[in-house]
Amino acid sequence: MNWWIIFITFLAVNLDFFFILIFLLDRYRLREVIVGYLCALLILVTISFLLGKTLAVFLPEWILGILGILPIYMALHDNDEDPDHLEKHGPIMTTLITYLAVCAGCNLSIFLPILTGLTVQQFIQAIGFVVILSIAIVMLIKGVGNIPLIKQLMQRYSEILMKIIYISVGCYVFWDSGLITHLIRLL
Repeated sequence: MNWWIIFITFLAVNLDFFFILIFLLDRYRLREVIVGYLCALLILVTISFLLGKTLAVFLPEWILGILGILPIYMALHDNDEDPDHLEKHGPIMTTLITYLAVCAGCNLSIFLPILTGLTVQQFIQAIGFVVILSIAIVMLIKGVGNIPLIKQLMQRYSEILMKIIYISVGCYVFWDSGLITHLIRLL
């Protein structure tokens, strides 16, 4: 298991949501935002893992490398969800629903190829790692979210950085799965 890839994937998948977290944390208590965020994130990561494991039963690993096209597609696809339309739910449900609405496609398409090759034990470790990262990020965003320079940098550069990371993750999946090696052998 490559911890750096999980870390970078987590950051890339959540980069656009970090900006939304600034607004949620301004509106709701820290604990409520963390609980809603963790619930939504764990739902999507678990679905990605289970879907990946199901595909792995039927397909060889190198074919699963084709899933690397998903993060590249997400990078090239202009996906402008509007998180400003929040339903009248409690803070935990609002955070959960907002995260699912904004990040479901990214999470499923980016985490699925990354988690496919993990064992159940490695997946549990990855979940623990993601939980720690999530809590740390929310607390960090709470601390620095009101700094005007941070808000400005996130507005200006988060989308291009996210796209670069998505394309990199897709290329990593092509390589790590053996797809590129298999295709080279066919030539």
